[in-house]
Amino acid sequence: MRDRANWLVVAQFVLLALLLLPGDPLWAGQQATVLAVLLMITGLVLSGAGVAALGRDLVPWVAPREGATLKTGGVFRLTRNPIYVGLLIAAAGWVIWRARIELVVVWVLLAVVLVVKAHLEQHRLLDRFGEEYREYADRTPLLLWARGIR
Repeated sequence: MRDRANWLVVAQFVLLALLLLPGDPLWAGQQATVLAVLLMITGLVLSGAGVAALGRDLVPWVAPREGATLKTGGVFRLTRNPIYVGLLIAAAGWVIWRARIELVVVWVLLAVVLVVKAHLEQHRLLDRFGEEYREYADRTPLLLWARGIR
C-alpha cells in the first residue's frame, strides 16, 4: 500500500470480521435483544445514509477520491463521519445481542481504529478542500463530539 494509513482500513475490516466469531452468549434477555435490535437498525440507517450521500465519492481509503466534492448536507450536518458512527452503533448492538466479553474488546479496538482513521482523514480533507473544510469542521463534530480540526 502506498499510503501507510490505509492499513487502518485493513484493521477495520479484520475487526468487523472478528465480531462474527462464534460462541455462547454470557447473558440473554428480551430487553437486551430489543436494545440490540434498535441499535443495529439505527446504526445501519445512519451508515446507509452516509453511503447514499457519498455515492460515487465513497472510498474505503483514508484519502478522498480524486474529483470528490465535499459533502456537508443531509446526514453530514450531524457528523463528519456518519458511516463510522453508524458502524459503531450497529456493532454495539451486535455485541449486546451476542453477549460475549471478547466482542466488547473487539468493539473497543474497532472504535480506536475508526477514531484514528477519522482524525487522519480530516487532515486529508483539509488538504483537499482547504478553508471550506475548516469551516465545516468548526460547525460539525468529527464523530459525536470534537468540532474543529485536531
